[in-house]
Amino acid sequence: MPQQATPGRPAEPTKAPNLPSGQDGVDTYVSRETPTREEDDPPLAMEAMRAVQILNPSGEVTMPRPDRTRVMCVANQKGGVGKTTTTVNLAVALALHGNRVLVVDLDPQGNASTGLNVPHHTGVPDVYDCLINGLPLAEVAQPVEGIPSLWCIPATIDLAGAEIELVSVVARESRLARAITGYPGHFDYVLIDCPPSLGLLTVNALVAAEEVLIPIQCEYYALEGLNQLINNINLVRQHLNPRLDVSTILLTMYDRRTRLADAVEQDVRNHFGNKVLQAVIPRNVRVSEAPSYGQSVMTYDPGSRGATSYFEAAQEIAERGIKAEVNRNA
Repeated sequence: MPQQATPGRPAEPTKAPNLPSGQDGVDTYVSRETPTREEDDPPLAMEAMRAVQILNPSGEVTMPRPDRTRVMCVANQKGGVGKTTTTVNLAVALALHGNRVLVVDLDPQGNASTGLNVPHHTGVPDVYDCLINGLPLAEVAQPVEGIPSLWCIPATIDLAGAEIELVSVVARESRLARAITGYPGHFDYVLIDCPPSLGLLTVNALVAAEEVLIPIQCEYYALEGLNQLINNINLVRQHLNPRLDVSTILLTMYDRRTRLADAVEQDVRNHFGNKVLQAVIPRNVRVSEAPSYGQSVMTYDPGSRGATSYFEAAQEIAERGIKAEVNRNA
């Protein structure tokens, strides 16, 4: 485990420098969504710095740090709704703005590990070792290149058999919760990327978390099966984790050109009320391209609509968390 993964709370983030300007005072940044981009890609650390400059040029936007660790699982048993994309991009957005973040990749496909460019080939210590063999998270967490305040617990193909192996393990539903509680360092956020199923891996995430973030795609089948997820969350709350709460709903893959997207948005907002973030994630090709470069869209193309939308969502999540803490302490 690298030494940098377990220090205490870091100093408050400094303001981001201003955007570079040309001789005429006009910003010289050009988004990858424009057809011309002549310079070579800089290293990931430079990309991260550039992302902060573009998303928050004045440094005035801050993402307040919670008083205690917020453990959130990103869950939806439907595949392809943006769980992994949401986990990765929210984690990077929060980390770039002063929060210490841990991503737990609980999906055997390992897509969150890929998106953060974290090694997850066979033989790499992963979340399977934590769940089945009791290996401490501190020995598994890997720092994410270029993002100083972000770590990832990778998933390898070994995790594919964990559903079956967990059946005979003692306290099988709370293995992940114990691992997170036993971590010696401090994180502001722990984001758990769940598999597209309602098996024991997802149950472990629900027992470990206090909050559930549900991404809902703005498509025809968006709400189909959602009742089953809510029922499972209620069962976990009743029997295993009374603190669990569906705190956040995020609309993804929104296409403003269609009436269907608007209809789904209205249905979701009517059903879930103020749990739905005002920020909506649009369909955006840069969001889809970024993982193939081992990056989040936040660093791959911070000027894209996808990046700015996830930035707004992360800011809203951070601010809502502070308001919730104030209400709890009132």
